[in-house]
Amino acid sequence: MAKGNSAQSKEAKAAAKAAKKQASRDRRKQLWQAFNMQRKEDKLLLPLMIGALVGAIVIFLVLGLIFDMLTFLLPIGILLGILLAFVIFGRRVQSNVFGKAEGQPGAAAWVLENMQGPWRVTKAVAGTTQMDAVHRVIGRPGVILVAEGAPQRIKSLLAQEKKKTARLVGDTPIYDIIVGNDEGQIPLKGLQKHLTKLPRNIDQKRMDSIESRLSALGIRGGPAMPKGPIPAGAKMRSVQRTIKRR
Repeated sequence: MAKGNSAQSKEAKAAAKAAKKQASRDRRKQLWQAFNMQRKEDKLLLPLMIGALVGAIVIFLVLGLIFDMLTFLLPIGILLGILLAFVIFGRRVQSNVFGKAEGQPGAAAWVLENMQGPWRVTKAVAGTTQMDAVHRVIGRPGVILVAEGAPQRIKSLLAQEKKKTARLVGDTPIYDIIVGNDEGQIPLKGLQKHLTKLPRNIDQKRMDSIESRLSALGIRGGPAMPKGPIPAGAKMRSVQRTIKRR
């Protein structure tokens, strides 16, 4: 019996190790694909990455020669240069993704769903058939209502949802945000940063209580949202039919 358990344990460890290796290979493959896609669209990517790498190496090379610490400082310069190159790559990819998503229906919902941390996101708690939508986020700041769509339609929709929400959450702070590039709006690329900078007003227990109360509101009139931004040029009727089939 003990031998059988030992054999099963070894098999489980081997399977876990194989799965870990496969996940690592998949991540490297995805990273390489992302790099190639970005490189084709972004002509400055390689010069900036190479410049950061070479610049860091040169600086630490000079410092190493001056202080007679070349064998210590040069490896640090190489590692720092590689790190800077990856930072540049990540930021330019992110900027490219947000640039393509901006202005497309579902973009704000996509950004909210990809936030890290204890954020409770409910997509399209209210909306219109033109894919304007108000999304509800519960977090440490309180309740945040995030609206995306045509300003002339979304303002009244946001006000109505805020009024309904206030009836159930008591003195919990409610923030309302309109995603866009006009005055008083929050750009899509700055949405996550804006939310994380809001003050922490409630604890985890209060979040659970609020989420339970707001679930009673359900989703009234909100359109079913896609799992990401709708590609530019897509026909709205076709998109809505596709969503309804899910």
